[in-house]
Amino acid sequence: MGGLTPAAIRAACRAGTWSRPTAGLAPSFAQANLAIVPRDWAYDLLLFCQRNPKPCPLLEVTEPGSPEPVTAAPGADLRTDLPRYRVFRDGELAEEPADIAHLWRDDLVAFLLGCSFTFEHALVRAGIPLRHLAEGRNVAMYRTRVGTQPAGRLHGPLVVSMRPLAAADVARAVQISGRYPAVHGAPVHVGEPAALGIADIRHPDYGDPTEVRAGEVPVFWACGVTPQAVAVAARVPLLITHAPGHMFVTDIPEESLAAS
Repeated sequence: MGGLTPAAIRAACRAGTWSRPTAGLAPSFAQANLAIVPRDWAYDLLLFCQRNPKPCPLLEVTEPGSPEPVTAAPGADLRTDLPRYRVFRDGELAEEPADIAHLWRDDLVAFLLGCSFTFEHALVRAGIPLRHLAEGRNVAMYRTRVGTQPAGRLHGPLVVSMRPLAAADVARAVQISGRYPAVHGAPVHVGEPAALGIADIRHPDYGDPTEVRAGEVPVFWACGVTPQAVAVAARVPLLITHAPGHMFVTDIPEESLAAS
């Protein structure tokens, strides 16, 4: 799948032949987090993204009732073109369907947010190994005790993704990822997990555990799963998202998101 185009990957999701995490797929193209809310919550979410650009870097907002991201992937369908979804009702996880066509309504507004899987390609090209990719696993993600900036009715904790890096690679990883502010940018924390309120790094809240070996440092980036934690905290009546790690693969060239 890594050598397929974004359109081919989306078609495989739509056909049900790809249902796994999308890390490492379609190198050179941006991946995106998804958050869908009813129109009467869309302004709150837009304001939340503006106030919290690290975890929620906004790529596109659809017209109410339209499942097509006309900028990120014209012709795509956000109801079917991700591997797996999550549906939250009143802050509770209600289901994890393979598509959301049966849930679609004319008042739903979709938000596409930049994803750190995008800058992973640049890290690998620079010779910085990423263990979850090598092992074919989902990245480890954690709810933190760091609060986000509230917006309207939305509030809740920051979620981070973690990648263990050799100490000698940390500075380069910060520099490289910092070139991509539209997909979370530079890390929010390097080192001791307890500083973020993470009690046991061996047990992530989302994704798969990733071993931190001797000589390595855990590096934490803001994560687009944050709206899911916010939905729980704020008891949003309806939020539809991607399942953690199961992203929307866009037609946006990765390098078009790099800062000069």
